[in-house]
Amino acid sequence: MRYYSTRSKAEAVSFAAAALTGLAPDGGLFVPEEIPQYPRYVTASLGSMGFHAIAFETIKPYVQGEIPDPVLEDLVLQAFSFSAPLLPVGDRLMLELFHGPTAAFKDFGARFMARAFSYVRRGAEKPLHILVATSGDTGGAVADGFYGIEGISVTVLYPRGRVSPLQERQIAGLGGNISALAVEGSFDDCQRLVKAALGNESLKKRLALSSANSINVARLIPQAVYYAAAAGKALAGTLDPDGEATPRVKDRGAEGGVRSGSTPLLTVVPSGNFGNLTAGLYAMKMGAPIQGFIAATNINKTVPDYLASGKYEARVSQATISNAMDVGAPSNFERMTAHWSYEALRKMILGVAVADEDTRQAIRRVHDTCGYFLDPHGAVGWEAADRLQGLLPPGPLAVLATAHPAKFAETVEPLTGPVPVPLSLKKVMERRVDARIIPADITALLEVLS
Repeated sequence: MRYYSTRSKAEAVSFAAAALTGLAPDGGLFVPEEIPQYPRYVTASLGSMGFHAIAFETIKPYVQGEIPDPVLEDLVLQAFSFSAPLLPVGDRLMLELFHGPTAAFKDFGARFMARAFSYVRRGAEKPLHILVATSGDTGGAVADGFYGIEGISVTVLYPRGRVSPLQERQIAGLGGNISALAVEGSFDDCQRLVKAALGNESLKKRLALSSANSINVARLIPQAVYYAAAAGKALAGTLDPDGEATPRVKDRGAEGGVRSGSTPLLTVVPSGNFGNLTAGLYAMKMGAPIQGFIAATNINKTVPDYLASGKYEARVSQATISNAMDVGAPSNFERMTAHWSYEALRKMILGVAVADEDTRQAIRRVHDTCGYFLDPHGAVGWEAADRLQGLLPPGPLAVLATAHPAKFAETVEPLTGPVPVPLSLKKVMERRVDARIIPADITALLEVLS
């Protein structure tokens, strides 16, 4: 598989080059030259295949010729040491993506990327320095995924005061080969600084640089795995039991009538930078039984407005309680439109924007009626689905639960009472935050990195 920039098809590069470079030289994002198709035996077996087998089959064509099959099998086993259960909540499904070490969906991409980087850089003389911007969960997942990986250091930029206390401890509490910068600005400022640094010729001469945001194709591709696995289960009518981290009220089992079996899955994706939804589009185009998506945003509704009008207008992000989605200029929009036209995207995606008060009401309502705790991002997805009731096609509906509600206890608990805390998060709150504060200025970042 070869990769080219979203801004030019003049020069194609390998998976390793695309992953390690992060951002294309012309400022574009790397995309595969084609979206491969699952072999027929895979699409026929998605409902019965194990998660690791689906992960191997999903990732394999994107790294063919660069990561041998036995190595890829081992990388998949190491990276995905946790589950992604699909289980019923009320009259719909929840795809729980928070059973990894940082209790957020970004564990899937970050852990695979760290191990893939380590393999493709084996024998390299120059250490690799990774820059990553985060609006919340990405930083913690990347920090954990790369922590202790020899020959690789990471600098995480996050908007000061705009992440939760727990998220900040995940980002800035590890030390070692992980450094944290608290930027006086928004996530968009952090993302702008990372892009500017990655494109700085003087810095690139001194350091081997890469990125770990969803702008990096090595983090995006593994996220297609859980879409395919969930769609296979939904089509087969096979659901999972609650996991250790499932935030359901004790002694309250699954209730209601869930639409599942025989019909492709409709997926509700809480969306900010749109890497997660792009991965879902990849899974759909590979042949996973998915009939479409609901892109659920908070008031940072750049993409829902585009889907409604055909006009894309980037904006300054606004702070909300679903902070990981506070993105006014989503990077992966460029990747989406490199693959699909406006008309094609409208056929696959419905866009809905949800304000904070409606998010809070959804958290309270789902807890009271279903005995289930939603985090603010999952609540945006749930509310978006509620608003489209009666307008959606028949079949199973799954909301992506992208982060555990205990990560946002200060928002959730006033609405629900105490949130159960998974084992993965209990030790995090004991960490001490160690971050350097910088202005949202490229000169300040270059000074830190020099």
